[in-house]
Amino acid sequence: MARIAEDLMLLLLDNPQAQPQLDRSRLGRVLAGGLILDLAYDCRVRPAWAEDAVTPGHLIALEGPMPMDPAVRPALQLLQQRSLTPAAAVAKIGKQAEDDVLDQLLRTGQIHQIGLTEHKFRRNHYRWPVKNRTRLSVTRSELLGALFERRSATPVTAAVIGLLHAVGGFSAVLGLNDAGVEEAGLRAAEIGYGEWVDRSDTAQVNLELTAAAVLPALG
Repeated sequence: MARIAEDLMLLLLDNPQAQPQLDRSRLGRVLAGGLILDLAYDCRVRPAWAEDAVTPGHLIALEGPMPMDPAVRPALQLLQQRSLTPAAAVAKIGKQAEDDVLDQLLRTGQIHQIGLTEHKFRRNHYRWPVKNRTRLSVTRSELLGALFERRSATPVTAAVIGLLHAVGGFSAVLGLNDAGVEEAGLRAAEIGYGEWVDRSDTAQVNLELTAAAVLPALG
């Protein structure tokens, strides 16, 4: 399940317009980052180490079954072809990340689509209202708790916070004023030091290492 990317998109759609309030460039990058981190949390992607036969720091795919969630498959298949720098992976995956995540949310009945235009030769515009707010409410509560109540972040929440911080996206999901954005940014930096990581959990450690490589490429 593309939990990180999906939670991120649900937060971005949670506004009166039912549309992401990020420009398309930042939206593509942040969702690409979310898909890569989903794969990292599933131990299917990691940064290359010195002993690997590729340039250290490049993202490489790891062996395993094809993911059940189709939203992450294009990202994995891209990295299975060859290793890429985080910036190159984000750029390539970001071209279709929005459509891949929206399609999965539609397939699973978490949002529905309302057409706003009917162009034959240009991209159409839509609204995507959230159908069931239970998951979104939990996601938002965990996000606010970690940022403003100093609650311990779950790995998924920590990843979402890191992604939003990397693209300056807190205002797009929380409607913060300048002081709120500054407070959220300071707390996001603290969380980015890895206070949430269980060092005995390979998946969490891999998520942390991959986030450290990917998040700087989102800016």
